[in-house]
Amino acid sequence: MFCQENYIKALEYAASAHAEQKTPKGLPYIVHVTSVAMEVIDACEKSKLEVEKSNLAISCALLHDTIEDTNITYDDLYVDFSEAIANGVEALSKDKTLESKQEQMKKSIEMLLEQPYEVQMVKLADRITNLSTPPKHWDNDKKKAYLKEASFIYSCLKNSNIYLSKRLEEKIENYKSYID
Repeated sequence: MFCQENYIKALEYAASAHAEQKTPKGLPYIVHVTSVAMEVIDACEKSKLEVEKSNLAISCALLHDTIEDTNITYDDLYVDFSEAIANGVEALSKDKTLESKQEQMKKSIEMLLEQPYEVQMVKLADRITNLSTPPKHWDNDKKKAYLKEASFIYSCLKNSNIYLSKRLEEKIENYKSYID
């Protein structure tokens, strides 16, 4: 289904890049990265995705936050992995030079729509992973905005993978219970 050596290389790279970072729940950040990868691996298996496509999807899942949240650059990923992985991770990254979150999301979705389905799958898996219990400090407006953003991601990328689309749709429905 996929190459374990590629998985280990990307996992070790991500673990090193995210080093001391923590999730909002205080866990090592690599827990988030591997959770996203697990969603992608499951979808690749259920979809019977070709090895090459699975390797791209899983590598991008493991590396998806490196450009956005670490000192890793597009060029680093290009040299250390491949152009396809660097392009995928770049498309999965917010452009923080844009002023609003809406502009950042719009640009990211536009870039993702130019990528193969296996890269788009990672965005669905990332949002599935993030749609758990919201942080206690989020007010109702923040929760509503996050739900709206998840629905936008779903509407734009739902055709990339039927299994992840169904799972995200369920997570969106369940997330509504956190909104007053």
